[in-house]
Amino acid sequence: REAALEITARYCRSEMEQYGRCVAASPASWQRDCHRLRLSMSRCAAAHPIVQQIRQDCAEPFAAFEQCLKENQASVMNCSDHVNAFLLCADQVKLSA
Repeated sequence: REAALEITARYCRSEMEQYGRCVAASPASWQRDCHRLRLSMSRCAAAHPIVQQIRQDCAEPFAAFEQCLKENQASVMNCSDHVNAFLLCADQVKLSA
């Protein structure tokens, strides 16, 4: 059985990596600088049913993570707990057959 996150990463790996690199490289201005990459990752993810399920089931932890990023633009590492909570949630998601 594959974790939902692995499926997401497989289908949208390059988008996820580009977005992650952009955020890491622009700690002060990532929201503006990485917006296009975030949209591209979202578009990729939206095309896959398991990802849609994750977005639905894990909307709360993901929103908390994004809120944390907004509040900690200069130190995104402060949000690792939020990332872990989201990943944990994503890992539990299964496509309802």
